[in-house]
Amino acid sequence: MNIQLGIERLEAQGFAPLKHKRIGLLTNASGVNRHLLPTYTILQHTSAVNLVGLLAPEHGMYNAQPAAEQVQSGTDPLTGLPVYSLYGDNLRPSLEIMRQFDVIVCDIQDIGIRYYTYLWTISHLLEAAAAAQVTIMILDRPNPLGGIAVSGPLLEPDQTSLVGRFPVPVCHGMSLGEILTMINQTWLDHPAELQVILCEGWQRSHTWLDTGLAWVPPSPNMAHLSALWQYAGACLIEGTNLSEGRGTTLPFEVVGAPWLDADQLSAQLNHLGLDGVYFRSHQFRPTASKFAGELCQGVQVHITDDIQFQPLRVWLSLIQQIYTVYPDEFVWLPPVRPNGLVHFDRLIGSKSVREAIIAGHPLDEIMMGWAQSTQDFAQARQLFLFYDV
Repeated sequence: MNIQLGIERLEAQGFAPLKHKRIGLLTNASGVNRHLLPTYTILQHTSAVNLVGLLAPEHGMYNAQPAAEQVQSGTDPLTGLPVYSLYGDNLRPSLEIMRQFDVIVCDIQDIGIRYYTYLWTISHLLEAAAAAQVTIMILDRPNPLGGIAVSGPLLEPDQTSLVGRFPVPVCHGMSLGEILTMINQTWLDHPAELQVILCEGWQRSHTWLDTGLAWVPPSPNMAHLSALWQYAGACLIEGTNLSEGRGTTLPFEVVGAPWLDADQLSAQLNHLGLDGVYFRSHQFRPTASKFAGELCQGVQVHITDDIQFQPLRVWLSLIQQIYTVYPDEFVWLPPVRPNGLVHFDRLIGSKSVREAIIAGHPLDEIMMGWAQSTQDFAQARQLFLFYDV
């Protein structure tokens, strides 16, 4: 497949939209062209571009920092440029910082799942840009999950955080350029001037496997596509005291705790007869994060049919099963930075899902509770779709 990424289309234009302007760049290690050359290198070594500063999201410029660790501002050792953190005490650059730029280019690989912070970081940047009259340019990239499926509950207003600010479902099925255009025009009181350099050759029916492009991890624990396929459901484990596999070679593919019985749990989960998945009993010892250094028992979630596999159904079934069998050991975690919200609720977007699990409601009933609002979002997004099926 011959896909041109946003950075490649900008280069084909001779970087014309950036000439004679002061440029900022929000990116990380995933911001590369098809030959894996970083966008910051391309822009810095192009005479037509005056790159004057970098902006760093969660995990930093090079994806070296773990989740939830603050990113520090400073000087980038490779480019010598100033780096302004967008993941620290302030989520938005000050007006003073913003006025150094005429255009801020954003080139970063999103994954099409609401929990990922990059989308929301750029949404804050849009607000800062509107106040400073700075243009935001998105160099678009394919949604690696494809651009058709929309699934999961919408975020409710009382659950806003950096893992969700507006009523978007868990999987929105949009490219970064599409969803940010929707956010800018629908929910921001003062929209920014936003330009999107579209990909060429990508269609909504294509997942990352169809693109022929190398997968560069957009964050430390999204190293493999197998984790990406699971993440829409597996990330919910972060809202519990279960290990989601951080500190192992299989983050977001395994789940466990020292107090689980691996063989019993795998048998109970396989008995549910969920489509497209097999639960294999698994033991692991994380080197970091929850239960670091302790032996955990649990399961590895193996996808046996990627068409039938439904990550939200699978991982909510898993949580529901463990909660039922181990009510005294299982705990819903508070957020990393307490603000009165339960972290699981912030992720799934509503407290009603957790309350329904506690009350013992069937999962089909729980999922029907969000079906209509998800369908409504799928219809509303049609106005902002740039790519054909």
